[in-house]
Amino acid sequence: MSMMKVNGIHLNVEVKGDGEPLILIHGLGSDISKWDTDFLRLSKKYKTIALDCRGHGQSDKPKEYTLEDHVQDIISLMDIFKLKTANLYGVSMGSYIAQGVAIAQPYRIKKLILGVTKTNGLTSSTQRLMTEHAEALKILSEQEQQRFLLKYIVHNMRIFLEHPDVLNSSLTPEETIAANKALEHFDYRAELHKISAETLVISGKYDGLNPPDEGKLSADLIPNATFIEMKHSGHLPMLEEQALFSQIIDDFLAK
Repeated sequence: MSMMKVNGIHLNVEVKGDGEPLILIHGLGSDISKWDTDFLRLSKKYKTIALDCRGHGQSDKPKEYTLEDHVQDIISLMDIFKLKTANLYGVSMGSYIAQGVAIAQPYRIKKLILGVTKTNGLTSSTQRLMTEHAEALKILSEQEQQRFLLKYIVHNMRIFLEHPDVLNSSLTPEETIAANKALEHFDYRAELHKISAETLVISGKYDGLNPPDEGKLSADLIPNATFIEMKHSGHLPMLEEQALFSQIIDDFLAK
């Protein structure tokens, strides 16, 4: 990993492999490490670029930033690597960033993968979920709160036995607030028609953060998009149905 000056801040960026460029963009509160085996698998065929988004991981953590800042970070990263075109693969928050890039510079994005996505939001999906269940949560301990919320995130709780740290975040409470605030009041619905990339949208049937109807709306509004609903997943289909999910991604990129 290495620190790079990108769009006025330092971002932690890792590059592996050769071939057509593929940029991986993680979700809220996450970082490069959560890509794990995906990064190794994809880098065998593609020049794979992963980053800690601003406010996350080892990258700089400004006190305030916006979704547009995230978008410009990716565009600046493409400029630094002199990428005329690239493929984007974003998950949750990363998919919002990827949509913004593909809207802003459609001619530069060849293929677009949007995992557990949505088109708009007044708050982050995590904050919305906590607000909706505030009454129930306030009488629970921190551990009980986590267990309560997990049932809206995954379909099968066994995933946390296999990946106990999957939802862990290194962010402080203050950094978490800034990361959530960056996702407030975004709405791409009127602009998604500008995306010209071949697009794959994947949702989990039991996702309580970004339900499949949200992903379906994204696919409906993007001209050249395919929607797939994973039948045995929540917000983590890349883990809950790992083999099938990986195959779908690989097939889409290869065709």
